[in-house]
Amino acid sequence: MKKGKDIQAATSQQVVESPSKSRVDVQDENLKVAYIDGIPYPIKEGETVLGFIKRNLGEDNVPTLCDAPNLKPFGSCRVCSVDMAMKQGGPVKAVASCHTPIDPGAYIYPASDRIKRLRKNIIELVLTDYPEEKFNEADANWNELVKVADMVGVGYSDLRYPEGKNHFDRQVDDSHPYMRSDLSTCINCYRCVRACEEVQGEMVLTMAGRGFDAVIQKGMGDEFNKSDCVSCGACAQACPTGAITDIYESKKNAEKDAVRTVCTYCGVGCNLNVTVKDREVQSILAPFDAEVNQGHTCLKGRYAFKFYNHPDRITSPLVKRNGEFEEVSWDEAYDLIADKLTTIRESNGPDAIAGISSARCTNEENYLMQKFIRAVIGTNNIDCCARVCHSPTALGMQRTFGTGAATNSIEDLKYTDCLLVIGANPTEAHPVTGAKIKQTAIRGAKMIVIDPRETHLARYADLHLQLRPGTNVAVLNMIMHYIVKEGLENEEFIRSRCEDYEGFKENLLQLDVDEMERVSGVPREQAREAAFIYAKAPNAMSFHGLGVTEHFQGTFTVMQIADLAMLTGNIGRKGVGVNPLRGQNNVQGAADMGAQPHQGAGYLDVTDPEVHRKYEEFYGSKLPLNIGLKIPQMFDAAIRGDLKALWLMGEDVVQTDPNTSKVKKALSSLDLLVVQELFMTETAKLADVVLPGASFLEKSGTFTNGERRIQRVNKVVEPLEGTKSDGQIVVDIMNRMGYKQPDYDPATVLEEVSEIVPFFKGVKWDELGENGKQWPVKEDGSDSEIIHIDSFKRGKGKFFFKEFEETAEILDHKDKFPYILTTNRELAHYNCGTMTRRTPNVDILTEDTIMINPSDAEEKGVKNGEMVCVISDRGKVDIKARVTDEVKPGVLSTTFHFPEIMVNLLTSDVHDSEAMCPEYKVVSVDFRRSKGKFKNP
Repeated sequence: MKKGKDIQAATSQQVVESPSKSRVDVQDENLKVAYIDGIPYPIKEGETVLGFIKRNLGEDNVPTLCDAPNLKPFGSCRVCSVDMAMKQGGPVKAVASCHTPIDPGAYIYPASDRIKRLRKNIIELVLTDYPEEKFNEADANWNELVKVADMVGVGYSDLRYPEGKNHFDRQVDDSHPYMRSDLSTCINCYRCVRACEEVQGEMVLTMAGRGFDAVIQKGMGDEFNKSDCVSCGACAQACPTGAITDIYESKKNAEKDAVRTVCTYCGVGCNLNVTVKDREVQSILAPFDAEVNQGHTCLKGRYAFKFYNHPDRITSPLVKRNGEFEEVSWDEAYDLIADKLTTIRESNGPDAIAGISSARCTNEENYLMQKFIRAVIGTNNIDCCARVCHSPTALGMQRTFGTGAATNSIEDLKYTDCLLVIGANPTEAHPVTGAKIKQTAIRGAKMIVIDPRETHLARYADLHLQLRPGTNVAVLNMIMHYIVKEGLENEEFIRSRCEDYEGFKENLLQLDVDEMERVSGVPREQAREAAFIYAKAPNAMSFHGLGVTEHFQGTFTVMQIADLAMLTGNIGRKGVGVNPLRGQNNVQGAADMGAQPHQGAGYLDVTDPEVHRKYEEFYGSKLPLNIGLKIPQMFDAAIRGDLKALWLMGEDVVQTDPNTSKVKKALSSLDLLVVQELFMTETAKLADVVLPGASFLEKSGTFTNGERRIQRVNKVVEPLEGTKSDGQIVVDIMNRMGYKQPDYDPATVLEEVSEIVPFFKGVKWDELGENGKQWPVKEDGSDSEIIHIDSFKRGKGKFFFKEFEETAEILDHKDKFPYILTTNRELAHYNCGTMTRRTPNVDILTEDTIMINPSDAEEKGVKNGEMVCVISDRGKVDIKARVTDEVKPGVLSTTFHFPEIMVNLLTSDVHDSEAMCPEYKVVSVDFRRSKGKFKNP
C-alpha cells in the first residue's frame, strides 16, 4: 500500500491553495486540525470528511451522487471517496467521505490518481444502465449525474462495460396531479427513499428487487396516485437525475437567482425559493439553509401557487349598484368609501365603524390596518382572525406567563424526551412541523396524544387519550391530579419561579376523578400513565392547536397546559415549553401588531392612561380609551343597528365564522361593507365595495411564524394589473381621509413598528437576513430562541385552577341533537380553500366529507360514500359520509373547505368564556340518510 507521503507527492499538482483566512496556526495546542493536501484546516466536532472539505474548499471539490444536504450520510454511490491517512506518512485507504468522521491530525487527499480512477470506474458503471439519449438531453445545472460525469471526465465513448438490461423500458408514471416519474433515469442512489423516510416520515417509497432488477416502488405498486404519497415533493427535490420530478419540473426550472420568500399557508413559516420566467412563477423549491424547513415543505407550499394569476382573480375595484357589481376606478371607489365613512362617523360616532384585519397579510399591513381604524376612524373596533382561532392561547398564556406566544423553537424537538400533542393534527394542518414531531417520536421520544379523533400522530403515540370533544379541562385536571398525588411535581421550580400553588394543589387533590373519567370517556389509568410519562421525562414539550382553543373553556385549557409545564419545571430551556401551533401564516403577527380591540401594537393595554398617552403622541391623533368590539360582538352590533360600517381585509367570515346564517344577517344589516380580496368569496358577494388586493407573491413585508420568527416576505412578481397590495390600499384610504401616511414600504413601516412595539425594538428590514429573527429582539439586534429562561415576563408564573364545566351547546341540545360534531382540516386544502381550490390540489381532495363511526352508521342505515343530512339547531347540510373508526361512537367530524357545503350553517353562537373564540369543536347535531335531490340509490 502506498504511504501518505507517496500519495501527497502523486497529487502535488492538484493541491488547492488555501485562502489566507483558512490558514491556521498549527502550533496552537488547543486547536484541532486536519489536513487537505498537506494544508491544515480547523475541524468541527461531529463533522464528516465531506463536510470538512466542503466547508474549507467549497461545494464542488468532491463529487457526490447519493449525498444531499437534508439527508443522513448513506455511502451508497462511493463517488465521494477520498484517500485518508490517520497521520502524516501513515497507511492510506479510500473512504466514503460522506459518512466518515473527520479526526484530528488526519490527512485527506481528495484527488489522488487512484481516487480519480475509482470515481471514473463508478460513473462508467452507472452510465451503462442510463439511457444515453436522456443523458445527452440533460443539463448539468439540474442533473447531477451529468455534472459528476463531467467532473470526473467520463462520457459514453469511454464505457468499457456492457449495457444494463432493464432500466430503459420502464414506463413513465403520470398518474398523479403533481408527481411524475421516469425510472429509466433512476440510478438507485436511494435519495428519494431516504427523503420520504427521513424528511417526511411517510415511508411510501422503497427499493424493490436486487441488482439490475432493483426498482423504486410507490407503496404497493408503481403509481404515485395509488400510493399513500402526501405530495410533499421531498423525493423530487432529492432526486439527482429527475427520475422523480413534478409537473412544474421544479429542479429543472430552478435558477440561482430565484426569489426567496415565505409561504402564505400555515403558521410554520416555510421558506420558498421561487423561480420566475417572463414575469410568471414557474416553480418552487425549498432552500436547504432555511432554519424553519431545511429544504422541506408540503404540497401547498411547493405546488399550490397557481391561484395567484387564476382567471378568477378580481382585477378592478367593484361597487354594487342595484344589486350588481360594476367595475369602477380606484379614485371612484376611494371617494365613495371615504364619503360614506365620514358621514357615518359624523352621524353615529366612530364606534359605529369597525375593521377586521387579516392573518394572511403582512405584519406591516396589519399594523397599518389597526392604525387606520384607531388613528383615522377613532375607534378600537379592530380585530382579526386570531379571535376565531388562537385568542385563548394569547390570553391564557398572558395570564400565566405574561406573554401569549410560544416559549420555545421547533428546533428544540432535537432535545426533547416527551411530546404532548393536544387538540392538534399537525401532519395535516402544519405538515412540516408535523413531520418533525413524527420523526421525533420515531426516534424514541415518548408521545402522548390527546384528541377525540385517531389522528395520524395518534398511531405513533405511546398513549392516545381519545376524549369526548369539549372535555380537555377534565382530562388535564386528572393528569395534574396524579402528578401531585404521586409526588411527581418539580418542587424547586414551583418554589422559586411560581405563585399561587398551594390553593391550586388543594383543588387538584380534591378533584372528583370518577366524574372526570365519566364526562371525558378517558379511563383514569390512562390519565395516570400520562402523568408519569410527562412528569418523569427529563424534557417534555407540549404542542396545542385549535382543538384546545375553539371551545367554551378554551382559555382555561391553555392555562392548564401552562400549569402542567410549570408543575413539572418544563419551561426555560431547550426541549421543553408550551408551543401553540398557530393556524394561519401570520396569525401571531396580526396580534403582535395590535389587530385586537383591547390591546394596541405590542400588546399594550388601550385602557391604561399612560399607554393611551403614548399611542396618542406616537400617532398624532386623538384615540379612544375604551375597549372595542370583538368579531362576534361586531356581528351582534350590526344586527342591532349600532354598527353601520365594516371594513374586512382578506377574511371570508361568511364561510369561516360560525353560524353562517347569523353572519350573513349581520353583514346584510350594514350601511357599508368594504372587502379587500383576491377572489369573489362568499363574503365579498355581500359587499358594497370590493377592492382587489395582492397575493403574497406580489408584495413584500414580514410574517411572524408560530415560534415568534419574523421573516422577510419578498415580492416575486408584480401585482396583477388593476390590483394593489393591501398595505397600499389602507395607506390610500388613510390619506384620502386626511391622515398623512407615506406610500406602503415594508422597511419604512417596520421601522415605525420598532419604535412602538417593545419586542420589535431591534428589528430592521435590512438585518433580518434569510432566516429572520425571533422576538423579543433587543436593540442590538440579538434575538430569542427561548423565552422565560430565568423568570417569566410577568415575574412569577401564576397557577390557576379551573374545574370542568359543560358547554351550553351540550346542556341545551343533548336530547334533540345527541351527536357531537367537531371540525378538522385535510392536508390538501387550507381553511375555506379559496386559494387551494384554484390549484391542482382540488384533484387530490375534491369535496368535504363527514366521519361517522361504523356503529353509528349502522344504526342510521348509512353506508360509506352515501350522502347524509346533518342537522343542528341552526340549520342543516348534506354531505358525503366517510364511515371510519377514527372517531368514537357519538362523535362526528367534518372538514369545511368547500363553500358548496357551508358546514358553518351548523355551528353555534357559543364562545370561549374569556376570549370569545367560537366553539367550532362541539356542535350538537343529529343526522340521517339524505333524501330529495341528495337521495341515495
